[in-house]
Amino acid sequence: MQPPAPPAESDSAAPPSRPRRETPPPRWWQRPWIAPLALFSTVFLLYALPPYLGLDPAQARLPLPDEPTWYYPVMVLHIFSGAVLTVLVVLQVWPWLRTRHPAVHRWSGRVYVLAGIPLMGVPALLISPFSSTGPSTQVSNTLWAVLWLSFTVLGYMKARKRRFPEHRAWMLRSFALVFGIALNRVVLVVLLMAMLPQADSAFGGDAHALGVALAPASSFLSWVLPLLFTEWWLQYRRPRRRPR
Repeated sequence: MQPPAPPAESDSAAPPSRPRRETPPPRWWQRPWIAPLALFSTVFLLYALPPYLGLDPAQARLPLPDEPTWYYPVMVLHIFSGAVLTVLVVLQVWPWLRTRHPAVHRWSGRVYVLAGIPLMGVPALLISPFSSTGPSTQVSNTLWAVLWLSFTVLGYMKARKRRFPEHRAWMLRSFALVFGIALNRVVLVVLLMAMLPQADSAFGGDAHALGVALAPASSFLSWVLPLLFTEWWLQYRRPRRRPR
């Protein structure tokens, strides 16, 4: 007679799997750029918004075209909504808020997209062809508006399809363009300081004329540089596949 076969091991005999530990949200010192980003946003808003709070066209920082008549109210709508979106970007890229309060992250993201597209993106596209600093700046502003609208819509569509890594990449590109508006002032000051020695020889000492001449370069660099940095960041942070 053959010896009886040993009893088969049941699934209950398998060693219990260890519970998966939740990764704690990064500490503030692990994301040291959050505080400077919030400070930069606050300083820019304190500088950019006051001339338009009274809704007086005479207080505008740049010359306004005579036509079309709707230019100023559409520009003010773009500026005010852009200020709100600048604050929302800080909330969106804050890891602690995204981890501890995901509902706030989701709803602020919905406001960024669903309010930003009609209130900031479309007005930017409408007023771009009327920039007072020339055709080059008009081309830059129009291209900025087209890219921001495209990146934002793509990011929203990826989130709806629950393709969150792609959603994050497209939204980071959208965020980079939003901060390009604020960076334009900084880039223009840097270019003025670098080119100031040429003001006497090329512009007869007229610093304003020099600033107008540098406006197209500042307009392009202010959003191209953040976008290039974002692309480098996405490539650097992308997880690489390990060989089997």
